[in-house]
Amino acid sequence: MLSHRHDIFFEVARTLSFTKASQSLYISQSAISKHVKALEDYYKIGLFERHGNSVSLTKAGSLLYHKILAARQLQHQLYEDFKSVSTEFSPQVSMVIGSSTTISLYVLPPLLSAYLQQNPNVQITLKNRNSENTLKALLDHEIDLGIMEGLTKVSNVSYTPFITDEVIAVCSSQSPLAKLPLQLNDLYTLPLAMREHGSGTLASLEDALYQKSIKLNDLPVKIRLGGTEALKNFVRADTCLSFLPKPAVLKELETGELVEVPIEGLQVKRTFHFIQRKGTENDALHKNFIRFIKSQYSKME
Repeated sequence: MLSHRHDIFFEVARTLSFTKASQSLYISQSAISKHVKALEDYYKIGLFERHGNSVSLTKAGSLLYHKILAARQLQHQLYEDFKSVSTEFSPQVSMVIGSSTTISLYVLPPLLSAYLQQNPNVQITLKNRNSENTLKALLDHEIDLGIMEGLTKVSNVSYTPFITDEVIAVCSSQSPLAKLPLQLNDLYTLPLAMREHGSGTLASLEDALYQKSIKLNDLPVKIRLGGTEALKNFVRADTCLSFLPKPAVLKELETGELVEVPIEGLQVKRTFHFIQRKGTENDALHKNFIRFIKSQYSKME
């Protein structure tokens, strides 16, 4: 089992920042510095090079970081193997999941509740990021497992299909656009409110428009907002047309606050995938989690 000091070193090495490690671990910077210094004294070699407000790994630090990565994976597997031969062995384990806004807010909460009821020894941290940042967090070892829209060309990531949903055009019920069917060419003249760059919702829309020979950059985007809730609240108070995931606006469509605006010839579908770093696909904890979530979601449909 890895020591507490090794866990602290790992977080500093991952973020290359004593400050960020302090914030994520809820430990004072002075305590983190003492633990790192103790490790350096133990190994009798420097693990970090200090550059003013930033740090970098020494050769020894990089070696230790990658060995801890391998050890963490081995520890996960060891726990699962022991559980298969001893019903009394049930250690507390943690899993950090990163997910795009739609999944984090509107899909995962009841699924995670069901999972934790059956797996009380697992502690889950869910980080809500847009798709671009979820992928980056996975590659940076900030999260163990991610859920994002679409596929990328990143070679060291594996993908498991999860669910498919739809992105729809909506506006406020007070907007003159409400209930008016639109043509694709109308998009060139209407004020639009969009998600920020890096959003999976935006990427799906951009791809669907491209298939119709329309470039998103040619459209009159009035405002970009970070996050589905921020965009939804803006549209409710404005007359802009926007594109939002259908699961995110079901309640507002039912109450009449928002109205779906059909656009002839345009349909935006997207598939969400579980993403993992290649080489971790056989981790029993992650495999069982993905299997459970997919099964539980199919029962809820």
